[in-house]
Amino acid sequence: MPHDHHDHLSPSGHPYRPDDDHPLTYWQQMEIAVRELLIEKGVTTAAEINAQIEAMDARSPTNGAVVVARAWTDPAFRKELLADASKATREMGFDIGPMRLIALENTADVHNVVVCTLCSCYPRNLLGLPPDWYKSRAYRSRTVKEPRKVLAEFGLNLPDSTTVRVNDSTADMRYIVIPHRPVGTEGWQAKALADLVTRDSMVGTGQAKSPQST
Repeated sequence: MPHDHHDHLSPSGHPYRPDDDHPLTYWQQMEIAVRELLIEKGVTTAAEINAQIEAMDARSPTNGAVVVARAWTDPAFRKELLADASKATREMGFDIGPMRLIALENTADVHNVVVCTLCSCYPRNLLGLPPDWYKSRAYRSRTVKEPRKVLAEFGLNLPDSTTVRVNDSTADMRYIVIPHRPVGTEGWQAKALADLVTRDSMVGTGQAKSPQST
């Protein structure tokens, strides 16, 4: 009789869980073939590929938080960011690649929220990997139809006087939300302000943290 491992521990002391091994998909096989061909032809090396993967894995919302904090403290940069976010962030060392980046500024009267209705397009260079809920079908469809209800489920209840704008990312266009600067942070340095910027506030499903929360 086979053992039910759900209630048993492995020799290492961790709970058993089923293996997720499965055959490679067509696209996974294609990626391996192209990668090995590029290495064989001398176009790149395995070390260079691994370095790029490590660099991508190292990206996190702290990159975007630095951009937001500078926009809050540097009026000239804020103007440049809103005019051409790709150029402004590239000059800070955050290359968004071939995609166009658009910065959306939240104010006391307007709140922006970002979604990708087709898949999970996301400014990974600035925010890291997208959270699972951002990729879910429920978020992608419901945010367009009932944004206020979705935001309320994230704990963000906006007054009726606030205009909610839903912005749909595409394969060649990404958004970053510049959240409304918290009250009581006048005179703060950019480094301290960056600690108030959360990933959700740069997607629009949340707001920046208050000074009292730090």
